[in-house]
Amino acid sequence: MIELKAPAEIERMHVTGRFVAEVLTEVGRLADVGVNLLDLEHHVRGMIKRRGAESCYWDYAPSFGEGPFRNVICLSVNDAVLHGLPHDYTLRDGDVLTADLAVTIDGWAADSARTVVVGTAAEEDLRIIRATEEALEAAIEAARPGNRLGDISAAIWSVAEAYGYPVNTEFGGHAIGRTMHEDLHVPNKGRAGRGLKLRPGLTLALEPWFARTTDRIVHDPDGWTIRSADGSRTAHSEHTVAITEDGPLVLTRRDEEGRAST
Repeated sequence: MIELKAPAEIERMHVTGRFVAEVLTEVGRLADVGVNLLDLEHHVRGMIKRRGAESCYWDYAPSFGEGPFRNVICLSVNDAVLHGLPHDYTLRDGDVLTADLAVTIDGWAADSARTVVVGTAAEEDLRIIRATEEALEAAIEAARPGNRLGDISAAIWSVAEAYGYPVNTEFGGHAIGRTMHEDLHVPNKGRAGRGLKLRPGLTLALEPWFARTTDRIVHDPDGWTIRSADGSRTAHSEHTVAITEDGPLVLTRRDEEGRAST
């Protein structure tokens, strides 16, 4: 069942979204050569605890993972792109790091992700990050009352095609509200004018993610981390967005939005 949110409920999600944005900004600041992923994990745990928030990931056990997930943030490096399990890995110069975070505050969720380059950035890495960011902005622009769900998917796909990146359809965006995943899948590839008609009160986590040269994925032995099947590098950008009478409202926007590296 798709749940439409009242304006007051969207504002409560916005409170959560601002905190998620704050944490991801901090992770981007801290991600540097010599920093261990477990140190980032523990730093985020502290921020969540101090804010009185609750992780959506801790003890999460969906059918696609080897649950339960016992971390509060997903950290994926280089060819890893989704559900990266924080582990004992020290970041190196030129690594690409994706951080994905979802929490609830007072019962309302927000979900966001960003990809940054650690240290020296290769142009091809900046390019794929830029592509996901542009695809996300295109998706947000399409998230307007009267449009269709396919308009969002088509907007993401159009940017991917322009950059020459293939698109995986197994994992994409989703509805969000009282829980991280509500009933609605938002593919990153689709046809305009198709699907559910968008209405005010619908809240979605939109998340284009691309691998440089493949749309196929593989899972790590940890049962969670998803990588490009050919080892090519990846990027992922995500925001929680509310559809309102006045258009899309981004609930997880960061102050430094638009930067592709730390």
